[in-house]
Amino acid sequence: MGAPAPKAPMLSVREAIDYLLDAARPVEDVETVATLEANGRVLADDVASTIDVPSADNTQMDGYAVRAADCASGSATLRVAQRVPAGSVGQPLEPGTAARIFTGALIPPGADAVVMQEQCETAGDSVTVRHTPREGEWIRRKGEDIVAGSVILAAGARLRSQELGLAASVGLASLPVRRRLRVAVFFTGDELTMPGEAPAGHLAPGAIYNSNRFTLRGLLENFGCEITDYGIVPDSLGTTRDTLREAAREHDLIITSGGVSVGEEDHIKPAVEAEGRLDMWQIAVKPGKPLAFGEVRREGGPEGGAAFFLGLPGNPVSSFVTFLLFVRPFLLRLQGVSGPVEPCGYIVRSDFNWPKADRRNEFLRVRMNSAGGLDLFPNQGSGVLTSTVWGDGLVDNPPGNSIAEGDLVRFIPFAELQH
Repeated sequence: MGAPAPKAPMLSVREAIDYLLDAARPVEDVETVATLEANGRVLADDVASTIDVPSADNTQMDGYAVRAADCASGSATLRVAQRVPAGSVGQPLEPGTAARIFTGALIPPGADAVVMQEQCETAGDSVTVRHTPREGEWIRRKGEDIVAGSVILAAGARLRSQELGLAASVGLASLPVRRRLRVAVFFTGDELTMPGEAPAGHLAPGAIYNSNRFTLRGLLENFGCEITDYGIVPDSLGTTRDTLREAAREHDLIITSGGVSVGEEDHIKPAVEAEGRLDMWQIAVKPGKPLAFGEVRREGGPEGGAAFFLGLPGNPVSSFVTFLLFVRPFLLRLQGVSGPVEPCGYIVRSDFNWPKADRRNEFLRVRMNSAGGLDLFPNQGSGVLTSTVWGDGLVDNPPGNSIAEGDLVRFIPFAELQH
C-alpha cells in the first residue's frame, strides 16, 4: 500500500479571488429601464449627454448682475433696471445699470459678473455695490459641468443615486442596463429546521435553525439578484443532483451552504461532479477554509452552456464571511461591473491584543469605538453569529501576524462589503 498523496497547498485569499474574477463571464442580455428604476443596475453602454450643463451662463447666488467695469471704484451706485428670477430671460444690460438676479437665473447679455447681495446696499431703484468684482465672478459658465457629446457614464458602472441624478440632469428618462443576475440557492443538512417549524426550545435533538438561508438571501437581495430559493435539500445524492439540474436550467449562478466537506453525508461534491465540474478549494482563510467552485451543465435551458456553482461552508460566520470575500466580487463581475469590485480597506488603530498568529489569513470581527480605534469581539468562533451583529467590520489580518494594542491594522467596514 503506497503512501497517501500529499495534500494540495491551500490557496491564498488573493489567489482564490483572482481565480474567480478570471473565470467570471458577465451576463450579456441588455434591457432598457426607466432611470427612476435603475438604482443598483449595471450600465450596459456608455451614455453621452446631448446638452451642455449648464445650458447657458447663470448665477450661483442671489445678488446683482453688473458690468465689472462699472464697479471698478469699489463703491459704485447703479440703477436697478430689471429683475431676473430663475426661469426667466433678462434684457440686455445697459452700461451703468444692474439687474436684480436670483440663484440659477440666466445672466443677461452684457453682464459679466454677479455681486452677492450681502455686498450691496439698496435705496429706491438704485444699488450701491461695495465691492470690486472680477469678470466672471459668481457666474456658472455654459458647459462647465458637462459638454454636449461627452460621455457622462461609462459602461460597466454600477448605478447609484448620484449616477441616476447625473443621468436625469441631462434629460435621460431611461438607461441601457444588463439584466439582473439569476441566482439559485439551497441549503443542505438534515439537521436544518426553519423558524416556525419548531418553537424555540423545542427543537429535535441535534437540529438547528437554518440561519444561513436568511443571511445569504439578504445579501443577494442587497445586490439586486433575482433569487430562486429551493430551501433545505435533504442529505441525498439523488435529490441534490435533481436540484442542481433544475437550478442550472434557468440560472446564472447556484449557491449552496453546507455539505462541501468530504464526509459520507456531504453530497455536494459528488453531485456537482456528476452534473458538471468542481474544484474543491482549501483556502488559507479563517473563518472559512472550504469553498467549492465549478459549473453545472445547463440541459434544455434557453441559453445552453452551464451555470456557475459556489458551495459555501455551513458554519454561519464562515458562510457570511466567505460570501463577502469571494462571492461578492464574483457576483459584481457577473453583473457586468467593469471597475474595481473589491472593497476599500482603511488603516485604523487596534485597541486590542491578538497575540496568537495563525497560518491563515484571519478576518476578525471588530467594532469602531468612540476614540477612533477598533475593539475586538471576545469570541471569534465560526459559529458565533452575534459577532457579525455586534461588529461593524472586519480586520484583515495577514497570515502569521499577531496584533498588539496600538498597532495599525487594515479595517474593512461591513458597509463596503454588503452592497
